[in-house]
Amino acid sequence: MSNLARQLQENQSIQPKDVQVQKVQRHVKISPGEKLLFLLLAAFIIFMSVKILSVQADIYEVNKELQEVETAIQNHEKITSDLDMQVDELSRYERVWKKANELGLNLNENNVKVVENR
Repeated sequence: MSNLARQLQENQSIQPKDVQVQKVQRHVKISPGEKLLFLLLAAFIIFMSVKILSVQADIYEVNKELQEVETAIQNHEKITSDLDMQVDELSRYERVWKKANELGLNLNENNVKVVENR
């Protein structure tokens, strides 16, 4: 039984005794240098945000102008193609011959010159 008593005594010595632990509260103090760094970081972030927004606004304006120019070009191309079609229609041989006959002109094959428009 001495073995049993020894085990009980060892168990009692192993168990922690009630020790009062005080937690030390540390006050985190921010140094003036750290405050300055945080202030510079915040200013940099604000500056870059404003810069990004202004660049995006400029890009939007340029894209808007580009779209307007492309629309104007398409309108001019349409007008040009319509005018080309009118030129082709008005320069047909039959129409020219009819107009010449109305004006009293006759065809003299020795005086005819072929002129191409393009």
